[in-house]
Amino acid sequence: MQSELTRRGFLGLTIIGGAAVFARAAHPDAPPDVAPEAFSVDEIVDDGHRFFGTLSRGLADVVQEAGRRWGLPNAYVLGQEASGAFVGGLRYGEGKMYTRNAGTRPVYWQGPSVGFDAGGDGDRTMMLVYNLPAVASVYRRFGGLDGAAYFIGGFGFTALNSDNIVVVPIRTGVGVRLGVNVSYLKFTEQATWNPF
Repeated sequence: MQSELTRRGFLGLTIIGGAAVFARAAHPDAPPDVAPEAFSVDEIVDDGHRFFGTLSRGLADVVQEAGRRWGLPNAYVLGQEASGAFVGGLRYGEGKMYTRNAGTRPVYWQGPSVGFDAGGDGDRTMMLVYNLPAVASVYRRFGGLDGAAYFIGGFGFTALNSDNIVVVPIRTGVGVRLGVNVSYLKFTEQATWNPF
């Protein structure tokens, strides 16, 4: 009787273990050269509402406008960042990049800016990524024109690009910031203080 129960238990564990191995094999972390699949606007808006909470009014409009310009994102980043500027500035952030078929990856970003810009802010940031050909392709510099105008709180978006890849940071934050600047963000796999 005892050996029969032991055999059944072993068989059950073997089946469960085999199912876990099969599930892992069906959806492994894709290699960095696999293009992520696209997310729908509704999926992005739902995750954004959960991430931004009560500050997410207007998020659907921003996501739909970005979708109208660039299509559907095939990755997005949720994280936080801090920045400060007086003519020249710096921005540092960290978060996770989500893809449908290539898993979740940590991502860090940092970068300088220069322009008519002053103030500081701390932001919760969602970045929509369009035309990402492979997961590892996000680890590069993306340049663009950025602007901010808020006192105490605000919500806005901008677009940065490199080759055909477009990154659209959507930020809501707390601080005092006014200005327009030229900047780039450098995305890395590890945190670094070097913004260049």
